[in-house]
Amino acid sequence: MSFVDEFSRSVDDGLKLAKRIYTSSKDQRPTAAPPRQPSPMERSTESFLPTAPMVYAVISDPGIVDNPDIPSYQPYVYGRCDPPALIPLQMKEVELEMECVLDTVFVTMRGRWWIHCVTRSRSCECRIVVPMGEQGSILGVEVEVGKVSFGTEVVDLADERINHSKSEGGGFVKPQMFYLPVPEANGGSDIFATIKWSQKLLYDDEGQFTVHIPFNFPTYANAPSKIFVKREKIKLTLNAGIGKEVLLRGTSHALKEKAHQGEKMIFVYDEAVENWPTKDFNFSYCLHSADVFGGLLLQSPSVHDYDQRDMFCLFLLPGNNKKRKVFKREVVFLIDTSGSMQRKPIESVKHAVFASLLELTDHDFFNIVSFSDDVCSFSTCLVPATEEMVESANQWMGTNLVTKGGTNISRPLNEVMESLANTKGSIPHIFLITDGSVEDERAICANIRTQITNTKSISPRISTFGIGLFCNHYFLRMLASIGRGHYDAAYDPDSIETRMKAWIRRASRTTLANLTIDAFNNLDDSEFEVYPQNIPDISAGCITCMFGRYKGKLPTSVKAKGCLADLSAIELDLKVEHVKDMQLEKVFAKQHIDFLTAQAWIYENKQLENKITKLSIQNSIPSEYTRMIMARKNSVEVDTTKAKKQGLNKRTDPNERLPIIIHGLAIGFGNIIATQENTPTGFSELKPPEALEVMFTKAAGCCSSAADCCCCMCLIRGCSRINDQCFIVFTQLCTALACLGCVECCSAVCCNNGDS
Repeated sequence: MSFVDEFSRSVDDGLKLAKRIYTSSKDQRPTAAPPRQPSPMERSTESFLPTAPMVYAVISDPGIVDNPDIPSYQPYVYGRCDPPALIPLQMKEVELEMECVLDTVFVTMRGRWWIHCVTRSRSCECRIVVPMGEQGSILGVEVEVGKVSFGTEVVDLADERINHSKSEGGGFVKPQMFYLPVPEANGGSDIFATIKWSQKLLYDDEGQFTVHIPFNFPTYANAPSKIFVKREKIKLTLNAGIGKEVLLRGTSHALKEKAHQGEKMIFVYDEAVENWPTKDFNFSYCLHSADVFGGLLLQSPSVHDYDQRDMFCLFLLPGNNKKRKVFKREVVFLIDTSGSMQRKPIESVKHAVFASLLELTDHDFFNIVSFSDDVCSFSTCLVPATEEMVESANQWMGTNLVTKGGTNISRPLNEVMESLANTKGSIPHIFLITDGSVEDERAICANIRTQITNTKSISPRISTFGIGLFCNHYFLRMLASIGRGHYDAAYDPDSIETRMKAWIRRASRTTLANLTIDAFNNLDDSEFEVYPQNIPDISAGCITCMFGRYKGKLPTSVKAKGCLADLSAIELDLKVEHVKDMQLEKVFAKQHIDFLTAQAWIYENKQLENKITKLSIQNSIPSEYTRMIMARKNSVEVDTTKAKKQGLNKRTDPNERLPIIIHGLAIGFGNIIATQENTPTGFSELKPPEALEVMFTKAAGCCSSAADCCCCMCLIRGCSRINDQCFIVFTQLCTALACLGCVECCSAVCCNNGDS
């Protein structure tokens, strides 16, 4: 069972268990009504995944479930829940604050939840779950329960707290859905949480930016209105920083403009509501421009910045000029068909490639190349993207894209590069799709760099797409940077097709290519740093942003030169502006860390690794060389005072003070062994060897552990699914086994039958 299925099942069990809770003796309505049960044709797992930040009570002992204020005197429930049930907590307050800067939105959500489902004499662990938007990145969580507070921080791998931390911690339920455990809290108490994350703004072909925040709360998150007065607060700060007129397009909530300070606009929403919002937050706007435009933003470093070089940000937007032509396309899809791509991954790739071929015109050309141990091509040369040829390619993919063999990227990539070396009048695109790692990745990057340098015409653009966790995403990112292409990835099998379509669309609709900026040539190379190193092409519906550091002086006006689709030259005037109320380093910190990590990997540079560590800790963004932990902030002071009063050793409960490591925030550098063994594509963290040993130990004693797992709920559920004759047979079997002294084995049989 996947983590998503287990989570959804636990929430389902928790909602059923919450039926035991009553608001008062007069009003016998349950405080948490379960949602409509999905039909067999619906995806039941998705119906229980949160669509807004939520907090759940983790219930292992169902006997503690009750109204903390007015006991309902329900019959005692024996046994334990395994896995623990998750009861969604009721929310008392919520405040959403957002700041939009260039292509990024920083989100801060503050909430207060009430542990309404646990009696006051007992306690339980809780779990915070945060669904995020596009390319969401968690920045920090602060939690306060009673007089105790917890908070996250990013630390170096050498930090001794990592070695003494609890192995079980937070991570991801699924991509873009972060969770974090909260140590035990007493029933009836309040949980105050402040959650911070960043995500990318959505940008479409019409030049429209959209802020999309998951903010759809289920009905069972509402506390009775007679007890709490609900107030919904939203604040949005818009700082486009580009010097263009901002046109508002639409919003999901009735925001009111509170202030307009220069290029910064502030909108607020503060209303009393009967129920928490049941729709996501959306806010759309665009920047008025009929054609491609851009600018260069400069900023001095802060006093606390370890790098005291000045910062710059180069941004280019395609605008909404419908007359701007797209380069004629020559597209080659390079598809990994090794044994690990079986089932869902390869089928999703086929559908995405076929959908992308349908978007080509009759003047475009394409080819499809599959690779594993051998190389197989749809055609010996590029073919026109006519309707008949596209349908023929679809049939060829259905017959020839068969998953088998190993992974060999170098040979097919070199062959395709050589075939596109002398292309004229168009931009050739290579789309590499893989789920594995290979040993010669550094050699591949060096070879491609040499080929592109020696290309006299427009060099082929290389875009890369990684599937799962076994491929080296930093290799793919570096290869795309060298090839002036686009990189993307899918860490969830259900998102492969959608993300691939968007990735191909972004990369293949180039309107302006071969960009150069002469002003950078006058800077000292030893003090100049820019990411990505090569300026990407401008594509329709895609923002181009670059970030860097420099020493020296840049001119007051900068020109960008490039090539249009008709191969004519174009020159853009970029406005240079010094900004103070915009933290450029904060906006590009995640991108900066990812590119530096790719460089540190390819050059095996320890100095870059140290630089990444400092940058990661400074911006509270985890990296491959740091970890995010959650630690108790005031545990030492509280424990010391308690020890003095009670005359106890302050280390009576050492586990209470251990920090918790948050897993899944580092993706690693691929898994060559799993690739060579054709292990099916990995979409979740691999279990460490010690975890496998624990699993084996538990399996060896399954009979004894099954008796503990068979609680009353499991027994009732199992008995309800068998008919009378089957029940009689099992009764007789249990009696016979009891006579032989095998009560534990009998319990295991009954429990297993109930689960099936």
